[in-house]
Order: sequence, then structure tokens, then C-alpha cells
Amino acid sequence: MKQKHYIAGLYYRLSQEDERQGESVSIDNQRTILRKYAEEHGFEIHDEYIDDGVSGTTFQRPEVQRLLDDAKTGVINTIIVKDLSRFGRNYIEVGQYVDYVFPAFGIRFIAIQDNVDTENRDSGAMEMMPIMNVFNEWHAANTSKKIRAVWKAKAKEGVFHGKKATYGYIKGTDEKRTFIIDEETAPIVRRIFEMYASGISPRRISEILNEENVPCPGQYAFEKLGHKGKPGDRRLWGQITIASMLKNIVYIGHMPQLMSTSVSYKNHKRFKKDQSEWVVVYNTHPPIISQELWDRVREREKSVAQGRKTATGYTHPLSGFLYCADCGCKMKLNSVGNNKYAFNCGDHMRFGKTICFSHHIAAKTLEKIILDDIRDMAQRIVLDEKAIREEFIRHNAEVQEKSIKAVKKELQGKLKRIEELSCLMQLAYEDRLKGKMPEDICLNFIQKYSDEQKKLEAEIEALEAKLTETENTIQSADDFIRNIKKYFEAPELTREMCYELIDRIIVGGLPKITGKEREIDIVYKIDIASVLRHKLNNSDK
Repeated sequence: MKQKHYIAGLYYRLSQEDERQGESVSIDNQRTILRKYAEEHGFEIHDEYIDDGVSGTTFQRPEVQRLLDDAKTGVINTIIVKDLSRFGRNYIEVGQYVDYVFPAFGIRFIAIQDNVDTENRDSGAMEMMPIMNVFNEWHAANTSKKIRAVWKAKAKEGVFHGKKATYGYIKGTDEKRTFIIDEETAPIVRRIFEMYASGISPRRISEILNEENVPCPGQYAFEKLGHKGKPGDRRLWGQITIASMLKNIVYIGHMPQLMSTSVSYKNHKRFKKDQSEWVVVYNTHPPIISQELWDRVREREKSVAQGRKTATGYTHPLSGFLYCADCGCKMKLNSVGNNKYAFNCGDHMRFGKTICFSHHIAAKTLEKIILDDIRDMAQRIVLDEKAIREEFIRHNAEVQEKSIKAVKKELQGKLKRIEELSCLMQLAYEDRLKGKMPEDICLNFIQKYSDEQKKLEAEIEALEAKLTETENTIQSADDFIRNIKKYFEAPELTREMCYELIDRIIVGGLPKITGKEREIDIVYKIDIASVLRHKLNNSDK
């Protein structure tokens, strides 16, 4: 019988944690062992596959994927590794490859120091392989736990553990790697905040910076800081980058870390953590943005109104804030001649009265209504600030607590189910190894559980976004009271005033059409108006 010709792929892996263990697991050491073994046993070496600085808990490694592709396409028929842990530390996936995938493609798998060779499946080492895989996974889990603990401790001390500093800063050389302001990029950061606070959208900000050929963070990191990348890569500013920068508290001198996590040490998909779980150390480095500018951006961010300019470049203070009470469409600004403007229902303007009525209202009339309401509210707050503040805090706490509690309960349930599914997949695989479950049933179970996991992960992501949104609506009474008191004697309505105070305004129909008094409902960013109405009603009794 003709002896099979073995063409081998040599696979080496080194994780960041392995590097601390020294030469025994180094790439050079693995290369020496594998090449010597291949030479002594007459294997033809096709190529070397090296994952340097990559965890073995996932198979989403570039070189291991190339190795598996070459094996499945017949380029190689043998895979040689130093030991099972080099190939992977997820015992379910390692077992699936060795027991099912490799035999199906006629691939010989050899782990030298564990005496594993799939050509001799009756050996004691092959029988012990499931136990070795379980031990390797336990080691990975234990290592991950220790690393997380170290990271958390260092983060609480204000030590920055990221690879590069946030755009606008340079990573310091001290023990804590304290951020130093980058005088070249910090002015760009300030400009971005100023532009947004003045009413310019993130999309338009990105367009302006690209038109001016200002290097985006990725391009700057490559050209000026020597970070990895390809010279030919097309890098441009995008609205997502701008929006992310505008939310980053790093720019006011604070250091947030550990803002995301993975479901487990095996599943490396990242999820944003609840803000209450972040490790934030305050005043760790010089701020680029003043607190006043930061607060202006927050108010602008909370507003639903982006506002559109007229042909003459004019943006009305109420543009984007107005909604039709009947169809819910935004009200549109129109010129009615002689530098006068009016608002009309957007759907009526597009489709006519078959869809909705005009809800026509003069811009000056509406400005006066809104300004009078703001000044009236400010006057009443000045007269009875302490009582109004206390009542608002009580009312706001009740509303927000119920909403947050419900979302957190649902979130915890889904996270618990993901953990259960991981356990079920492990149990199914163990039952297969023990002969308690047929192979096809085992694979069906694992596929079913994996699909449910993916669905849950998407649902968790949506819930976390909802939770963040809910928590971000909580604004202190002090902030709102401080803002509205500024406009106690405001001479006119400004766009900045609307951004700070108003969420939206709902405009009712004309009396001649509806047969009732016209209603203008002003919805403020926080519901302090209901507190004021409650107090006013009680005082009339």
C-alpha cells in the first residue's frame, strides 16, 4: 500500500498573557519544535501560520482561518501545533474540529506535546483529549478573570490602559499614561464643539472638515503618530465620529474606562455597559473643552430640532420644534412677503387638504406665545424656587424609577438566558463525548442554542440603548431652573433658548376649522410645567 504524502501547515500562536511566561511558549520556540518534528517524521512543510498576540478563546483569528481554509481546500492535509492550547482554548470548538471537521476533510491533526495524533485514534492521548481541552478552557477562564481584576484596579487608579490616546491628546510617559493636550489637534476638537453648539449638524461638520482637508483621527494617527494602517486607505471625517466625540467626557478632563464588556471570555462580541458600571476617574488630565461649552452641547444634543435655513440663510428660532397636532408631521416655515414668515403643516403643504389642514400660524404670533410662557414660568420659579425644586425632584424620580427598573429587569433576564445557553451547549457536547447523545442530535442542539444566543445578543444591544436613552433624560431640577432663570426678562426668543428648554411644540388647528379654541402645547425638556400647573391649581382653591 502506497504511503500517504503529508503536506503540513505549522500553526503558532502567542497571546499577550503568554508573553509573560517567557521563551517556553514564544513563537521562535514553537517554530523550532514544529520544524524539528516535521523534519524527523518526513512531513513536507507548505507554510507557517502565525497569530501573534491573539487569544485562543476565539477562532476568529486571521491566520487560523487561513490555515483552516487551506486544509478544507486540500492545499494541506496535516496541521501540526505545539499543544492543544496553541490551537484553541474553547474546548467545544476544539473538539468539533478534531472530532468532526478534520475527519470529514481527511486532515491529520497533531499536537506534539500532548501526544495527540488523529491518525491513531485509539491511543490513550486521544482518549484524554476532551479532559485536556476542558483544562485548557478552565485555564483561559481563570486567566481572563485575573486580567479583568487587574484592569479594573488600575482603571480605578486612573491608569489608562488603551493603545492610543483619544484624538486631541497624546499619551503621557508617566506610570498612569496621563493625557497631554495635543496642540495640533485640540483646536480642531474645540472647533467641532463650537460648531455643533451653534446649530451645525454632525453631518455638516464632517463635510466642512473634509472640504478643508483636515486629517481625520485615523489619518492623523497614521501620518503623524506612526500607527498602523495603509497609506492608500481613504480616510474621511464622518458624522458618527463627530457624534461620538461630542459625547466623550475625556474632553472635559475625566477618564472613563471599562465602558464595554463581552458576554464571556469565549464570546468576544462587545456590549456597552450601563453608565453606572463604568470606571470613571475625574479630573485626571487637562480639559480641552470648558464646562460651559460642554453644557451648551448637551442642550443642543437633546433637542429634536435641527432647523433648516431659508434661501437667505435665515434659521428661525422655532424651526424643527413644531409639530402638527392632527397628523404629527413637522410644521414648515414659509415666507409670506415683506420679511414675514408663517408655519404650516408639512403634509398639507405637500399633499393638500385631503391629508391635513394647514394649521397656519404667523411666526411672530407663535414667538410671542412661547416667549411669554417661558418668561411667566421663569417668574414663578424665581418667586417659589425651593418648593418647585423639591416637588419636581419627587415627581421626576417616580417617573424615571419605574421606567429604568422595567428595562433593567428585562435586560437581566436576557443576560441570564445567554449564560444558560452557554451551559447547555457545554452539556450537549459533554453528553456527545460520553456517548449519551448521537452526533446529529448534538449538532442540532448546539446550532439551535447558538441561533438563540445571537438573537438575544441583538435584543440586549437594543435594550442597553433604550436604558441609556432613558437615563440620559434625567436632568436635575437645578440645571433646568438655572437655565430658565436666565430668561426672566428675555427681550426676544432665540434658538439657543429653545435648544436649552424645549423638546417640541404641538400646534393645534384653526378655530374656524376645529370649532374650538386653538391649543399650543409646549413640551419642555423636563416636565416642570406640570409641577407649576399643580401648584397654581392648588393656590386657586
